[in-house]
Amino acid sequence: MKLKKFSEFMREWLYAKDGYYAKFRQIGKKGDFYTAVSSSMFFGGSIAKKFLTSLKEGFFSKDAFILEIGAHQGYLLADIVQFIYTLEPKLLDTLTFAIVEPQDENIKAQKDYFKKSFGDAVKLQHFKSLKDLNLKEAFIVSNELFDAFECEVIKDGKQLYIDENFEPHFMEMDEFTKKLSNKYNIKIGEIAKGYEEFAKDLSNGIKKYEFITFDYGEKLPRGDISLRIYSKHQVYPFFSLTKFAKDENLNENISLKTLFKKSDITYDVHFNHLIDSFKESKAKDIEFKSQITALTEFGLIELLDMLRKNTDQKTYFSELNRAKLLIDPAFMGERFKMFKCRKY
Repeated sequence: MKLKKFSEFMREWLYAKDGYYAKFRQIGKKGDFYTAVSSSMFFGGSIAKKFLTSLKEGFFSKDAFILEIGAHQGYLLADIVQFIYTLEPKLLDTLTFAIVEPQDENIKAQKDYFKKSFGDAVKLQHFKSLKDLNLKEAFIVSNELFDAFECEVIKDGKQLYIDENFEPHFMEMDEFTKKLSNKYNIKIGEIAKGYEEFAKDLSNGIKKYEFITFDYGEKLPRGDISLRIYSKHQVYPFFSLTKFAKDENLNENISLKTLFKKSDITYDVHFNHLIDSFKESKAKDIEFKSQITALTEFGLIELLDMLRKNTDQKTYFSELNRAKLLIDPAFMGERFKMFKCRKY
């Protein structure tokens, strides 16, 4: 019987040549899930306003890079560009916009979208990997990136393996998993892999940066298993599709095998682990806040007020209702968290 660590199984599911993220995927109504980006352009607008604040404070020069990691089609970065143009149009002559993107199909989609949106007015660069970065200064943003890092799943001192028949097995923990399990006192849940290398690569590739990321999760470990699968806006707890399921009335047409590489698999981010990884790479000025708090502080309310004063009521209320999804405590406002740090 061939067994794979769950991290290897997840990597194959998402990032193999025929994996879920190997091809361009729709996000939003036509896709498998929604994000803050697909909910409202004011998500990117608020982040743009935060960049302008850091610029005016003197942390950045007018020649800085604005870099997105995990950009999908590039909607978030494009929204940031649009709001910078609205608020400080001359900056488009000096700023460089860039995306870290390993997948060729996504690169093409991003280039096409920027060409359609901005013509030749915006400079857009691509990097295949964080290891290709060699920048003086960059404002870096990501959204729902770290929930897609491969992870190990542990329970009662053992970690999850998957066999060739998609059946789960809990067996002895490897040293990496055991070390982090002990460090964070995690008895059951997910342990992400790759945070440390990510933070180190950013530090090595950029002399000075401000990094902002949004994701769902908590600062402390959940104390349970959050691993789940999204397919066409349906959510399937991972173990509900295995022999461990207690529900005997599950749809027989839905299984790990049928969803494998055709749906998104994710879990809640343990932010203390992420924060510690950045601290180890000399990051400073650490901030951790709910999305509602972060976006409000960035200037979301001011941007909406600007819209109110410069457009008709129908347009304003349409955008207001979309933006409310970002900060509604019952939707994204409290469920999603922001982590921000700087290196200088």
